[in-house]
Amino acid sequence: MTRRKEFDHGLEELNELIVEMGRRVELAIEQAMTALETIDAVEARRIVKEDKELNKIEEKISELGATLIATQQPVAKDLRRILVAFKIASDLERMGDLAVDVAKVVIRLEGQSLIKPLIDLPRMSQIVQMMTYESIQSFVQENVNMAYKMAKDDDLVDALYSQITRELFTLMMENPKTISQANLLSFVGRYIERFADHATNIGESVVYLVTGVRPDLNS
Repeated sequence: MTRRKEFDHGLEELNELIVEMGRRVELAIEQAMTALETIDAVEARRIVKEDKELNKIEEKISELGATLIATQQPVAKDLRRILVAFKIASDLERMGDLAVDVAKVVIRLEGQSLIKPLIDLPRMSQIVQMMTYESIQSFVQENVNMAYKMAKDDDLVDALYSQITRELFTLMMENPKTISQANLLSFVGRYIERFADHATNIGESVVYLVTGVRPDLNS
């Protein structure tokens, strides 16, 4: 195998690992939200344990990328691709942590009934699941337009989070007994809002990969 073929093979493996991380993160937030809707603490504990697998994949990406840099000495866009893979893996790992944070809220709510039907939180979750998938596809396809779409989706998540915060504050004012759970649900909204920020970061990384210039899509 020639030097270039070895390098291309390594890049392909990096792509596959990033895609696998994205798939796991997308599934984790979906499952965490389902657990919240049903206060399924057993499922929530499983989600917390599964996070270790995501960390292992990030470690593989770091090791593979470091090996490619040391042995292939890439330059220009080839080097950017590896550096971007490091950054995307870091964002995905943090997204996984945020899904775990949602699951931990479910564990704290074990034995309780929800103070209100969940409408906007599941909607936020659906949007960030889509953002996760599309951000990874934008990386694989080097699709700048799809990467820029993250900013618009992030704005929608922010708007829903603001709406949820207002509704929960009103609920707490009307019934102080709801304060504890309302605060926890507000935390969930914040976790998902941060999840969207990390997906937007991936979009920024893709634009940097393609153009060499990093935009600010979170502004």
